[in-house]
Amino acid sequence: MNLIYGLVTGLVFGFLLQKARVLRYDKQLGALRLVDMTIVKFMLSNIAVAMIGIYLLRDMGLISLSLKTTTLGANIIGGLCFGVGWAMIGYCPGTSMGALGEGRIDAVPGILGMLVGASVFAHTYPALKESVYTWGQMGKITIPQLLGINHWFFIAMLLLIFMLLLRFIEREGL
Repeated sequence: MNLIYGLVTGLVFGFLLQKARVLRYDKQLGALRLVDMTIVKFMLSNIAVAMIGIYLLRDMGLISLSLKTTTLGANIIGGLCFGVGWAMIGYCPGTSMGALGEGRIDAVPGILGMLVGASVFAHTYPALKESVYTWGQMGKITIPQLLGINHWFFIAMLLLIFMLLLRFIEREGL
């Protein structure tokens, strides 16, 4: 049943990506050049809804969080690889698959590159586990736990920051 939930969630998210027009290459390029914040607005909205929904369901006892160990080395290097790949091909993994679904074959080289990258990661994982995955291990912790504050206070702070950022983006016409 979890696979069905994942499939439905993925289809809905893909539909929303398409309706928001964030699958378009010009939107991706605009975000990278900081001249079109459509993707930023879309993602901030998604993060806000997901953050509230997940913690509300958790507090109601309907779900439990399954945290992975926070490892700064892996997160930083992984984030840099993600950012460089996005800048090189103009698509992130989700938008590249959505673009392919729309029939844009310009996403194919990026998808192939992601598959090669996943294979390289899988083959180098044993070495990475002994090196990169030991740099800055912080345990299974969330940002509110790290800061020693209530998660709803942290969510409220982030929502305020998101609203101010979204207001700025709208005011600047981005």
